[in-house]
Amino acid sequence: MNQNPGGRFLRDTRYQNMESSAQQRGLPPPPLTRTRGDLENALPLPSPVGHELKQEGLLEIVNRRRSLRDFAEQPLTLKEISFLLWCSQGVKELHPGGATLRSVPSAGARHAFETVLQANRVEDLPAGLYHYDAPEHRLLPLAAEKGFGSRIREACLNQPILDDCAAVFHWIAVADRMTWRYGERGYRYLFLDAGHVCQNLYLAAESLGAGACAVGAFDDEALDRALGLAEDEFTVYLAVVGKRR
Repeated sequence: MNQNPGGRFLRDTRYQNMESSAQQRGLPPPPLTRTRGDLENALPLPSPVGHELKQEGLLEIVNRRRSLRDFAEQPLTLKEISFLLWCSQGVKELHPGGATLRSVPSAGARHAFETVLQANRVEDLPAGLYHYDAPEHRLLPLAAEKGFGSRIREACLNQPILDDCAAVFHWIAVADRMTWRYGERGYRYLFLDAGHVCQNLYLAAESLGAGACAVGAFDDEALDRALGLAEDEFTVYLAVVGKRR
């Protein structure tokens, strides 16, 4: 198992001994998001606004938050998935100057994560892999080979929750988006940002009467292959979500 997530990028000489960041050297920023998947069959998501949340205060939700590993067979609804995606990576404002303001904080508003949704049991959504197009708030189906779920579970050390949950949120780092501004230090910010994203998912899931469990134990290269990631991307974190029994 690779013990250095993103290590192949740190070995890249482009990111070693940088006297200034790419931004300071006047290079243009990388795109704010990546659009991949089947655009012709893009699935617009229901509005996350106006969701019927449990009538509880933030203190009660925080106090009840636990990592949930025992899920009911009840599926999540598409509206619940929409809400969870928006709470963890939703775009509130798109600035023409090259930044997005989202539902989570990010160093320099760089927001270097893409979300790949693994749908196991979601109403009105066939089981499969989807790319969350955050600016458009839609899902784009991704080509997935037969047995992709088994390969993802194996890459995650055969943890049964990968099969038992209703959905898995995979957070994929596009390192250039962060290192453009911060150079090598941008890698630190990637891992800090991942914590913001996952905690928002935990709290949003609790507010729906569901639950989440973060997963950090996985074979980096095997999981990246199973998700079909590009050479300049790597998985930082993932979390499973489902309804309580």
